[in-house]
Amino acid sequence: MSEAPLWSPSPAAIAASPMTAFMKAAARASGSDIGDYGRLHQWSIEDREAFWGLVWDQCGVIGEKGSRVMVDGDRMPGASFFPDARLNFAENLLRKKGGEDAIVFRGEDKVERRLSWDDLHALVSRMQQLFRAEGVKAGDRIAGMMPNMPEAVAAMLAAASLGAIWSSCSPDFGVQGVLDRFGQIEPVLFIAPDGYWYAGKRIDVGEKVAQAVARMPSVRKALIVDYLGAADEVAKATPRGEALTAALSRFTPAEVTFELLPFSHPLYILYSSGTTGIPKCIVHSAGGTLIQHLKEQRLHCGIVEGDRFFYFTTCGWMMWNWLVSGLASGATLLLYDGSPFHPDGRVLFDFADAEKMTYFGTSAKFIDAVHKSGLRPIDTHDLSTVRLISSTGSPLSPDSFVFVYEGIKKDVHLASISGGTDIVSCFVLGIPTKPVWIGEIQGAALGMAVDVWDEEGRHIAGEKGELVCTRAFPSMPIGFWNDPDGAKYRGAYFERFDNIWCHGDFAEWTKHGGIIIHGRSDATLNPGGVRIGTAEIYNQVEQMPEIAEAICIGQDWDGDVRVVLFVRPANGVTLDKDLEQRIRAKIRSGASPRHVPAKIVAVRDIPRTKSGKITELAVRDVVHGRAVKNKEALANPEALELYKDIPELQA
Repeated sequence: MSEAPLWSPSPAAIAASPMTAFMKAAARASGSDIGDYGRLHQWSIEDREAFWGLVWDQCGVIGEKGSRVMVDGDRMPGASFFPDARLNFAENLLRKKGGEDAIVFRGEDKVERRLSWDDLHALVSRMQQLFRAEGVKAGDRIAGMMPNMPEAVAAMLAAASLGAIWSSCSPDFGVQGVLDRFGQIEPVLFIAPDGYWYAGKRIDVGEKVAQAVARMPSVRKALIVDYLGAADEVAKATPRGEALTAALSRFTPAEVTFELLPFSHPLYILYSSGTTGIPKCIVHSAGGTLIQHLKEQRLHCGIVEGDRFFYFTTCGWMMWNWLVSGLASGATLLLYDGSPFHPDGRVLFDFADAEKMTYFGTSAKFIDAVHKSGLRPIDTHDLSTVRLISSTGSPLSPDSFVFVYEGIKKDVHLASISGGTDIVSCFVLGIPTKPVWIGEIQGAALGMAVDVWDEEGRHIAGEKGELVCTRAFPSMPIGFWNDPDGAKYRGAYFERFDNIWCHGDFAEWTKHGGIIIHGRSDATLNPGGVRIGTAEIYNQVEQMPEIAEAICIGQDWDGDVRVVLFVRPANGVTLDKDLEQRIRAKIRSGASPRHVPAKIVAVRDIPRTKSGKITELAVRDVVHGRAVKNKEALANPEALELYKDIPELQA
């Protein structure tokens, strides 16, 4: 790694950062000298009551705060935050009114729509009235199989305004995938489009919607959103179906009303994207989600009123839930639905220029794909308004860190972030007052007692170990749906180390106080008893132009584990002995001899989840002859067939 940072914030940027203003407020509140981020973070985890109380005040949470900030703070699970508070999540996101843009939407088919803050209030009001007319009450579930479009945001806000629980997935899920999720939570309303666009193709979903609703008897009404111009036809063919436009026509806009509810009232149900069994239904609270997102977006991301906030996401990924919270800071949401490479890889950068984007959020895979395509937005686009580029979904390789500064924009805060569906937020993320070092996430989030532990539960630095959080935080799940005794919830995070959140990520502290995520610890390779993160192998292989992408697993072999690397060669490239030798040399020199795979196998496709993550565990199960139970979590489950009974792995 270089001895010089890739980027450092200017003194003027540091002075103007909301993080700096918060640091001064923390110094006043604590009566101590808090002059840098390290001391601020230490205070935030040592005096969590004072810290989270200050976040509430500084971020202007709308609601009744109550006198207590934390009860049973030493229990995980079991801690309670703001137990006396009353608030409404939607009220906090709809605090702004007027004619300025609240949402700008682009669909891949060149659809473009703008909703002002007043337009958004009006749409939420009509949806709220519709939901009430359908008998929706606090605690009911409303499910959306939706594109990332304004109606999805408005439906969530209308649900939250009443205290109903919102749950969503993207419309590319199959019928079984929808039922595996929503079938567990028994929604009273189901919202879906007539179709969507992807890679230049019109995708009709009417038949799928009808089949799903027919198998969800809890659904009183299915509301069909018009995207392709076929909502009326789809509604007629769907049991209990009605076009959303027709349903809303009965109501005129009025003031949105907000039910004041406890801080811990359920807001969202999200789903694990693992491939073992049906998805876990993770229940998140309104207060925990709100205060965590306000902290991350205002302090770590520096989002202020008037910012133009974009994240490339679907409604099936937690980054959608994170993105929509930007409304609570008065930011304009920039929504995009479709392929980020149609008609070419310039489309999101075109969007950034056209809408004067200030926050450009995407995935590590997108950045890598842009790099490999040969595009250099730094030469073709202005991007002068982009202040922060954020990456998540999988570890951002050192090569991609460099490309952002050499190929996209020189003076930009690059924030690699990591957390998860499990906490609908981040453990580690960007810090606007600190430099960016190649390959490193800048540090732990405020209020998050993040550490890296060895097998015996001891702190380690400069070595790889388990990512843990040693103290409770507000966005811990309320629990899992249909888990009355909490056994599944405890088993998921707290069995490895007692009273400690063990996240299942393989991580490493750096000498700069940053952190490197090496992939999932449960997909970690262990040849000869030495633990290896798969990301280290990908960081080397994916630098090679001959390799389009790769996936790596540990295969049980001869009483040990051997490393198997599957590669998808670039167009026109064949995996021969020469290329195999160069791959091994690259890994040996760039990572270590221990990382060099015992077997390298060419494949035509690599299975991935709907949110774009490669599925190492599913491939590992197939290679070992084990059933993959939750194929509906995959975007391309047919790819798993390529990994069955491979002759090279039988010897």
